[in-house]
Amino acid sequence: MLAYPQINPVALDLGFLQIHWYGLMYLVGIGGAWLLATRRLKAFDPTWSQEKLSDLVFWVAMGVILGGRLGYVLFYDLHSYIAEPLRVLQIWKGGMSFHGGLIGVILATLWFGKRNNKSFFELMDFIAPLVPIGLGAGRIGNFINSELWGKVTDVPWAMVFPNGGPLPRHPSQLYQFALEGVALFVILWAFSRKPRPTMAVSGLFAICYGIFRFIVEFVRVPDAQLGYLAFGWLTMGQLLCVPMILGGLGLMIWAYRRETAQGAAQ
Repeated sequence: MLAYPQINPVALDLGFLQIHWYGLMYLVGIGGAWLLATRRLKAFDPTWSQEKLSDLVFWVAMGVILGGRLGYVLFYDLHSYIAEPLRVLQIWKGGMSFHGGLIGVILATLWFGKRNNKSFFELMDFIAPLVPIGLGAGRIGNFINSELWGKVTDVPWAMVFPNGGPLPRHPSQLYQFALEGVALFVILWAFSRKPRPTMAVSGLFAICYGIFRFIVEFVRVPDAQLGYLAFGWLTMGQLLCVPMILGGLGLMIWAYRRETAQGAAQ
């Protein structure tokens, strides 16, 4: 068994202001995505300025934060937030939904694309390889917050979490960091380095994220207020990943079939 590192969720306490590690992880994710985007900007569109890129990153970040928070409220704990509406503002305590954040990114990208003469999937293919930076940072934030831990286990790397009772558990936040952060970044970055048909990068992102998340949910404890939703083992996270995987497969097939059809027409 490994010892859980007792990290204070508050990174800096100024008395009148507390800065939480969870919030700092979002800054790390957004800042890292922006830096990587600057490296890909010329290949994406050499006519774009750094200011336009910064605008894109800003609006996508707003989509992540607002969509992630509202998605958690709607998908995972609506009754509780109706009872205490002000809790919606307490983002530093956790409670963000990836799938809600994805919806927020989609809406932000649609809006930004229309204003800047870029198609939705052109932008999504550009954004997708940047997302794992934020996902990985967010999972580290979950780990520091001692939340979203896994099921009780006797594996050598199990940990006793401060909020998880006396028994050792899977550090599922670190599994998600490794898969959704590191592995997904490597896959997408390598895949997107060569020219791909429009929609292919977005499709691969949806497939890989959906599969990774679906797998980890088997060892992650579901949200207490929801529990298992079907068959005694299916969680909300898994239910939301199924359409992602199917949609990603559809995008990949469509992208390559369209490329083949266009090549034949020429």
